[in-house]
Amino acid sequence: MADRPHLRDLADRVGILPFYFDVEGVKRVTKDSIRVALLSAMGLDASSEKTAERALRGLTSSTHERLVSPVQVQAADKIPSSFPLALPLDSSGPVEWHVKLCEESGKIHIASGRADREHDAGEIRLPLPASPSAGYHKLQVAAELPGRVVEAEQSFIVSPGQCTPLSRFVGEQQAFGLWTNLYTLRSRHNMGVGDLSDLKVLTEFAGANGAAFVGVNPLHALHNIGAQISPYCPVSRLYRNVLYLDVEAVPEFADCPKAKRLLASTRFQADLRRVRDSQHVAYGDVLALKLELLRLLHADFRAHHAGGDTARGRSYSAFIEQQGDPLTLFATFMTLASSLPRNREETGGTQTNWRDWPEEYQRSESREVLAFRNSNQQEIDFHCYLQFELDRQMERVSDEVRRSGMAIGLYNDLAIGAAAEGSDAWAFPDLFVSGVRVGAPPDPYSDTGQTWGFPPIDPRRLRETAFDYWTRILRSAMDHAGMLRIDHVMGLFRQFWVPEGRPATEGAYVAYPAEDLLGILALESQRHNTVIVGEDLGTVPPEVPPALAEWEILSSRVLYFERDYNDNFLPPSAYSPRAAARSRGPTRRIHAPSRRANVRG
Repeated sequence: MADRPHLRDLADRVGILPFYFDVEGVKRVTKDSIRVALLSAMGLDASSEKTAERALRGLTSSTHERLVSPVQVQAADKIPSSFPLALPLDSSGPVEWHVKLCEESGKIHIASGRADREHDAGEIRLPLPASPSAGYHKLQVAAELPGRVVEAEQSFIVSPGQCTPLSRFVGEQQAFGLWTNLYTLRSRHNMGVGDLSDLKVLTEFAGANGAAFVGVNPLHALHNIGAQISPYCPVSRLYRNVLYLDVEAVPEFADCPKAKRLLASTRFQADLRRVRDSQHVAYGDVLALKLELLRLLHADFRAHHAGGDTARGRSYSAFIEQQGDPLTLFATFMTLASSLPRNREETGGTQTNWRDWPEEYQRSESREVLAFRNSNQQEIDFHCYLQFELDRQMERVSDEVRRSGMAIGLYNDLAIGAAAEGSDAWAFPDLFVSGVRVGAPPDPYSDTGQTWGFPPIDPRRLRETAFDYWTRILRSAMDHAGMLRIDHVMGLFRQFWVPEGRPATEGAYVAYPAEDLLGILALESQRHNTVIVGEDLGTVPPEVPPALAEWEILSSRVLYFERDYNDNFLPPSAYSPRAAARSRGPTRRIHAPSRRANVRG
């Protein structure tokens, strides 16, 4: 293996792990051919030792060109007194430096001075002007070098160090909750798919019967057609599924005669009976019926509230401003998907895979996409309106939680990834790695391993964008939720990457900046007052359980599989003191150590 040292150094540098231990404790070594394939997917040529060495030099050079890393995440009780400044390699001599720390609150701290660099490298350490409290801050740095001034900015994120503890909600008391796949709920009111009004009713029932929470499947946005109905491989993790809207609960419905006439029409009622009586969830048909009504309601909304002169209009404007460009990109994607003509007959009028779109529309920042946005503003606004109303109806569920006295409230679910053909991968193309799929190595569940059909996020790009995408999906998932389950929480530590076209036995683990991701998770958890549960089933690296405990993240167990050698169910006392235990049915019970929560199933 000594003939590819630069390849392995490069792989190590970007986080491709040299080996892992499988569930049987067998050491699995990463093949050089897999290293080459994964590096290529990350945009690094390691096809030869010469190209690998060149790529290594490029990574080193880029580090020094930007002075400071794009982001650092620190625990509030571990903020260092200084930070490293990586000076350009072609510079020499003393350095005049200036530092400005801009706190999230608006407070500013300034420091400046002069320093001599170390003999062996272009790096010095500068004092941090202050130790800010938990939040999102900015660190601005300027270095006066001979003949030039170099400037840089860093996102300086301070974490509280732990997520919201369960004891904050339930103290020393026992607690239980209900769990449901929302799309399976049926009621006399809904259109053949459980909606947010059904969830509100379920929450009322659960609270009246002493439940601490109601858990649901991921509510992420989906196309809801064909095979694209899995909540764990969504179009976007930033936005929600329009299928869950209760159309009659939209405020515009009460004063929209056109919508009421359509709903009462013979044709619509016949279609409604058909989807309600369907043995299976008729995703596409239900979506079509809801969208037909929602377009009428949107037109009514634009007629009465588009100017922003009403309370509802002002709320909408505030929502659009708060969501920013990502919402516009998502709405543009959904509009393009329903507008482009190819394969309309095969996909119910929606061209869902953006890689099959004409080339000029495959880049979200292209001139053609911008022109499309300008000429389709009303349709794009329609999709923004749907997300606005979804958020409002989620708030109604939260209001019911408070009225019912439920200790924890809504228990949300965050998928580990988003579909390769979806909005997130289109809107943030540099963030997602093409030509690779996330999966799992062989284990007792599958002796050939698994690939899950969605692309990984490049951990380097995640850092370079100051974890903005991660922060946004956490905020979306925690909004209106008292508890959040993170699917495959090991993915915050490492993910199993499989090159496209290869079996899952031909994959390798790639490391992720777990401390940074967990730090931001803790910050958002505390700000949203949301308890975090990590789904830690499968091949679990040894560092994960103690890390979850340190960060106040509950562990997961499936009650059905927790049995002794005689196939008897284990008693609650046999569970990990940090376990959140779920039965195979609709009930989920949790328990935690007495020193913190003492919640027992």
